[in-house]
Amino acid sequence: MVEIFLKTLPFFGLIALGFGAIKTRFFSEEATGYLTKFVFYFALSAMLFRFSANLSLSEIFDPRLAAGYLWGTTFVWGIAMAVAFWRRLDIETATIEAQVAVIGNTGFLGVPMLVLLLGPEAIGPVILALVIDLVVFSSLLVILITASRQGRPNLAMVKTVTLGLLKNPMIVSISAGLLWSATALPLPTPVNAFLELLGNAATPGALFAIGASLAGKSAERIEIAAWLSFAKLFLHPLAVAFAMFWVFKAAPYGASVMISAAALPVAGNVFILAQHYGVAPQRVSASILISTVVSIVTVSVVIALVQA
Repeated sequence: MVEIFLKTLPFFGLIALGFGAIKTRFFSEEATGYLTKFVFYFALSAMLFRFSANLSLSEIFDPRLAAGYLWGTTFVWGIAMAVAFWRRLDIETATIEAQVAVIGNTGFLGVPMLVLLLGPEAIGPVILALVIDLVVFSSLLVILITASRQGRPNLAMVKTVTLGLLKNPMIVSISAGLLWSATALPLPTPVNAFLELLGNAATPGALFAIGASLAGKSAERIEIAAWLSFAKLFLHPLAVAFAMFWVFKAAPYGASVMISAAALPVAGNVFILAQHYGVAPQRVSASILISTVVSIVTVSVVIALVQA
């Protein structure tokens, strides 16, 4: 476990560097916004397209892995919803809390870190986890909040969900990569070199951007944030592990990657959605901060356990 912990330290070191750059005012918040935009729309998209273009759909989609991850994630999502309703929260706040409990930073942190730690074969299961998070659970959040405000589902809500998916560069780049893969044509050498060069900027850029964004996060609603961080870092990987190994009997390697993805800290896009809808952004902000700090230890533990 110590060896894995030492391997994860450079990743969290880059996060700390971004955090320090903002706190010392060497880097402005405006610069952070542009860096995040570069990573999100260019570097990470190039990385995901290149990975997907060199994989077949069967290498990404495994029914048992998908079912196990979906089952475990839905189970913890339901627990978070139940706890929120027990505290007499409205459906909008409960939905945001449930999202915090299950959506990890798979795009910015999971893709580069898990591929390095678990091997290049990990990219297929990591992309699968990312797609499930974005397509199923982010869409579910939009549906529930919109339906709560409008009273019932309608065509406008379907349009909102569909456009949200079509505008997400991670979904677009993965889909475009798989379409290219389906042609069975190799990427031209200059194109592949270009994508590799641009994609290589995703890892340091994304980690620096995570740290920079954390510097602006508040530590309000600590008790709630602690509970949601516990659900994300402990309950989520535990539920996914149970589903993978005891319910769906998934392949051990793929299952270990999905469990590791489930152990990642809360994703920043949950805060963006909370801020967009004006629902509990402070507790989401605190959860991202707490879960990221604690995950320095917990992610190493989970990866060590699944490798064992």
